[in-house]
Amino acid sequence: METIYALSSAAGRAGVAVVRVSGPAAGEAVRALSGEGPGRAREAALRTLRDPADGVALDRALILWFGGPASFTGEDVAEFHVHGGRAVIDGVLGALGRLPALRIATAGEFTRRAFENGKLDLTEVEGLGDLIEAETAAQRVQALRQMEGALGELYEGWRGRLLRVLAHTEAEIDFPEEEVPGDLTRKLAPEIDRLAHEIRDHLDDGHRGERLRDGVEVAIIGPPNVGKSSLLNRLARREAAIVSDEAGTTRDVLEVRLDLGGVPVTLADTAGLREAAGAIEREGVRRALARAEKADLRIVVAALHAGGGLDGTFDMAREGDLRIVNKADLGKLDLPGVIPVSAATGEGLDRLEEALTARIGLLAGDSERPVITRARYREGLQACLEGLQRALGALAAERETELVAEDLRLAARSLGRITGRVDVEDLLDVVFRDFCIGK
Repeated sequence: METIYALSSAAGRAGVAVVRVSGPAAGEAVRALSGEGPGRAREAALRTLRDPADGVALDRALILWFGGPASFTGEDVAEFHVHGGRAVIDGVLGALGRLPALRIATAGEFTRRAFENGKLDLTEVEGLGDLIEAETAAQRVQALRQMEGALGELYEGWRGRLLRVLAHTEAEIDFPEEEVPGDLTRKLAPEIDRLAHEIRDHLDDGHRGERLRDGVEVAIIGPPNVGKSSLLNRLARREAAIVSDEAGTTRDVLEVRLDLGGVPVTLADTAGLREAAGAIEREGVRRALARAEKADLRIVVAALHAGGGLDGTFDMAREGDLRIVNKADLGKLDLPGVIPVSAATGEGLDRLEEALTARIGLLAGDSERPVITRARYREGLQACLEGLQRALGALAAERETELVAEDLRLAARSLGRITGRVDVEDLLDVVFRDFCIGK
């Protein structure tokens, strides 16, 4: 096994930077740069680091030692906590790179070694990646829960129960003449049904975990000149969109990123929906309609005219849309389920934000239970459920026990692929693709 090293903290000037070394030669690296062995595990040692090539001092640094297997990667690991100047970091990395037993780590290689050495399963690995990328408090909570094993424990618990059922089924196949209770597999049908019911409930989650991880898409739609861009600017608290009295100013979809109730939200201002006057505006309307169709939530905006009337804007609203009437400063309005606002004065914006945050909380709010956070988990669980349903159907039809066992085997394999227990070599490059060097 090669020994690898890399900068594990963020690149750029900082007060402290962390350089990590993992592998059998980690202790030699400590001795080469500091002149002493690693010292006691998990105790910081303050030492002068020198370049082994010429003895020139590089920095005064803290060294932490984690002897394998009690380390992040399961191998011997050394961390050099150095001052975060570019020259210091380059000097330490350069000195390590000249040691014959070391090489620079590839992207995600520390975490991949942790997986391969049984320190993390794949759901925990992906939870760590999500924690590094978390933008909001709710994302952080969800990612931390997954990294600590909540999701993996749930799936491994189901897999363990499924493997016990499968073992009984295979015993009936392999030892038909032995003292195995007759018709054992059919007596296990209630347990198979319970597993199927639990997995079905887990899948029926409204995609809350995926929405929280990826963010909720909100589209602002309506006819031209009702104040969609002004509303976007008010919600973003900055001049993100050009505002003009001229109809058709917004030709493309304009996005801003918000944090509402701990959930990342992409708020999209779209072109005014009307009979377009030219090719460019027609394309803007087409994109607006496409964005509105795929949005998780839509804000449909109408305008209150000076005479107090409304047009037919709300005819395009569908169930679940937030219906907003802008320019409420021009008159009074009291319609059930409609929020009056004024993007010009800010009137009603607090009420709109509260309603928007509440609706987003229903779509992607934090859950106390482990939730599905990635499409591949959902695909694996769906495949597992289909295997269980086929097994139950085969039992009901009194088909051969061998067919029941094969369906149970496929179901267990689908669960095992989620956590990385079986048949995942083709997944690993995909899982670690987005990790940074040093992670």
